[in-house]
Amino acid sequence: MDIFTLIFLGIIVLIVLGLSIRIVNQYERGVVFRLGKVIGVRDPGLRLIIPLVDRMVKVSLRIVTMPIPSQKIITQDNVSIDVAAVAYFKVIDPYNAVVIIENYNRAVNQISQTTVRNVIGQFLLDDVLSSTNKINDKIKEIIDEHSEPWGIKVTAVEIKDIKLPDTMRRSMAKQAESEREKRAKIIAAEGEYLSASKLGEAADIIAAHPVALQLRNLQVLLEIAAEKNSTILFPAQFMATIKDIKEFIEAEVLK
Repeated sequence: MDIFTLIFLGIIVLIVLGLSIRIVNQYERGVVFRLGKVIGVRDPGLRLIIPLVDRMVKVSLRIVTMPIPSQKIITQDNVSIDVAAVAYFKVIDPYNAVVIIENYNRAVNQISQTTVRNVIGQFLLDDVLSSTNKINDKIKEIIDEHSEPWGIKVTAVEIKDIKLPDTMRRSMAKQAESEREKRAKIIAAEGEYLSASKLGEAADIIAAHPVALQLRNLQVLLEIAAEKNSTILFPAQFMATIKDIKEFIEAEVLK
């Protein structure tokens, strides 16, 4: 056998090895078909197949982040809104993901759009805005139920954007403003009620001790006198009141 024959055979061997060797990454699994029939799922590492007879389809097991395009939805109370969401899923059964469904990414995307429209359409607008966690869980449950036979596990679905009509936004802003005004009036009324209660208690105390009112008058005069350029006129009745206070204090001291 001459040198050229050896070189030719060597080239043939290298070509066969190149066609036979497959590398499966850690996050992948390889589904091997032999003459069109699945013969097994290969784990990560260096794998060999028979050229022209076997075919390997690699499937990623990593979590896929799939945006759900904005959907025009009419809520239960007939309000038109645009809702965009995002779904997270991964392949848990490579065999079913390759054999059962033709394109699982497209299938999950389509069923997600349909489910978002159907589920949100069953809720009132206020519930859509306030109960997003409940809606997310319901959408996830329905999508997961449909995709489970395909070897797909939906890990989460999140509503990320809700667009309201301009008229609805203005109405909600007015409603929020009216709600804040109502709370402010309630708080002010409660303050007036507490103030009136305290004034009533003070009136009862002053009625039981008339001198307390005069002492309060003196305190007010003292506060007024603290200001510059203040002129205070004392009526005769007030002077008599001061005399009464003086006599009251002297009497208390002699006791």
